[in-house]
Amino acid sequence: MESIKADNLEPPSASSPSPRPTYSSPSSSFSDQISVILKKLRSGQFKIAVYGLGHVGASIASVWLRAGAYVIGVDKSPKVLENARRGRTHVPEPGVNEAFTKGLQERRFDLYDDLVQASYDSYFKMICVPVIADNGRPADLTAVKQVSIAISKGLKKGDVVALNPSLPPGTTEDILLPLIEKESRGLKVEDDFYLIYNPERIYEGRAIEDIEDRYPAIVSGAGPKSLELGIKLYSIVFKNGIMPIGNIKTAETEKLFEGVYRDVNIALANELAKFCEKVGVNFWEAREAANSQPFCHLHKPGVGVGGACIPVYPQFIIDIANRIKLDCNIAKLGRTINDSMPAYCVQQAIKLLKGRRGKKDFTYSVITLLGLAFRGGVSDTRLSPTYKVIEELQKLKVRQIRVHDPLVKNDHSLSDKENVILTTNLSEALKDTDLIIIVADHPEYRMLTSTETKESPIYDGRGLLDRSKFHHADLAIIGVAKENEEKGNRYNTLNSS
Repeated sequence: MESIKADNLEPPSASSPSPRPTYSSPSSSFSDQISVILKKLRSGQFKIAVYGLGHVGASIASVWLRAGAYVIGVDKSPKVLENARRGRTHVPEPGVNEAFTKGLQERRFDLYDDLVQASYDSYFKMICVPVIADNGRPADLTAVKQVSIAISKGLKKGDVVALNPSLPPGTTEDILLPLIEKESRGLKVEDDFYLIYNPERIYEGRAIEDIEDRYPAIVSGAGPKSLELGIKLYSIVFKNGIMPIGNIKTAETEKLFEGVYRDVNIALANELAKFCEKVGVNFWEAREAANSQPFCHLHKPGVGVGGACIPVYPQFIIDIANRIKLDCNIAKLGRTINDSMPAYCVQQAIKLLKGRRGKKDFTYSVITLLGLAFRGGVSDTRLSPTYKVIEELQKLKVRQIRVHDPLVKNDHSLSDKENVILTTNLSEALKDTDLIIIVADHPEYRMLTSTETKESPIYDGRGLLDRSKFHHADLAIIGVAKENEEKGNRYNTLNSS
C-alpha cells in the first residue's frame, strides 16, 4: 500500500490491492467545501482543539502550531495548563516549548480547562487522551469516553472529530461514534459532522520529527467524506504522505500490530539472551551478526518492557481474542516472558552480591537502580519495569533502594515507600552502594567507569557498559555468560551501534 503525498491527494481508488469497503465518491460540492475548510484552517479562522496535552497531545498541538493553525489546548490538569500558558510543557519533548511560545506570542494558542466550551469554540477536535490496560485488565476507556461526551455537547454541524489514541479494534465505530451521535442532540456522522481515526505513531524524544517527516499518517474515516477530509487535513502537517485505510477498525488494528510485533520480538531477544548466558555465547555479538542478514531484525533484551504502548497493545488483542474464543498464544507468551524479566534480572543481580560477600541476608544492603523512566532519554515512567524491580527487592527486605534518573525529579508512587529514595544526583546514588542495577538505557549510563562506581558490583540489564572499563569490578551483562566475558570483551558494546 503506497502513501499519498501532498501533491496527489485523492481518496484511495477502487483498484487498491487492499480490501476496503466500497464508498461512493464525495460530490464536487463537498470537494469545494474542503478547499474552503483548508483555507480557513490555515488562516486561523477554524480553530483546532487538542484534548489532552500529554506526551501525544503536546506534540500534536505543536505541529499544528508550527503549521500556522490556531490551536486550543485542552486539559484538566491546572499544572499542565499553567506550564502551557508560560510556553512550557511538562513533557521534555524537543520543539514543543518553542511551538507553544510562538503560538502564545502570535495569539493563536489558547488554553482551556472547560472541555465543552473548547468544543463550542473549535471546528476540528482531536482526542489525544491515553487508553491504558495494565496488570492484564481490559482497556480503560473512561478518559476517551468522557472527552467524547464533552465534545458532543459542543458539536456543531460541519465539525470534525479525530481520534488519535490506540484503541481495541471496533472501539471507535461500536462505542465512541454511537456515544457522540447520542450526546450531540441528533447529529449524524457524514451528514452533520465528520469522524476521522488517525493513530499516533510517535517515538518519545523525537515526536515532532516523527509526525512531520518520518512516517506517513494512517488516516481512516467513518465514511467517504470523513476519509477525504482527513486526507486533506493531515496532508498539511504530514510531509511524508498519507496512507488511507478504508475502514476504521482496520486502522485501529494496524496500530496494535506495530506494538505487538515489537513486544514479541523483545520477548524473543530476552529468551535468546538467557540461552546465550547458559551456553557461553555473547548475545550482543551474535545479534549483530544475525542482523547483518536483511531478513533478521532481532531487538534488544532488557530488564522489562514499559511505557503506555508496547506492553499495552498486545493486551488489547488478547482481550478480544479471549472474548471470541481465539488463541493468540504468541502474543500471550511474549507478554509472559517480558513481564518475567524484572524478577529474572533481580535474581541475576543478587548473585553478584552473594558472590562477593556471601550474603544471604540483604537487610543491611543498599542497592542502586539506574533509571526510573521506562526507557532512556525520556521522563515517562508509565508501566516502567523499575517498579517491578523495586517490588522484587522489597521482597528481599533490602535496607535501602536508591533510584536514580536524570529526567525524573518526583514520583508520587514512591513517596510512601520509606526505604526508597529517588534522586537526580548520580554521585549520591552511587555512594557506598552495595550493588548497582542498570534498568533504563539513559545515555549517561553508557559513560560510567569503575572510578564512579567505586568497584561496586554491577548488573547491566541493558547491555550498555564497556567491559574494558571495569577490570576490577564484578560486572554481569544481560546476554553474556560470566565465563565468556574475557573471551568476548570487545563485543559487549556492539549494541551501541
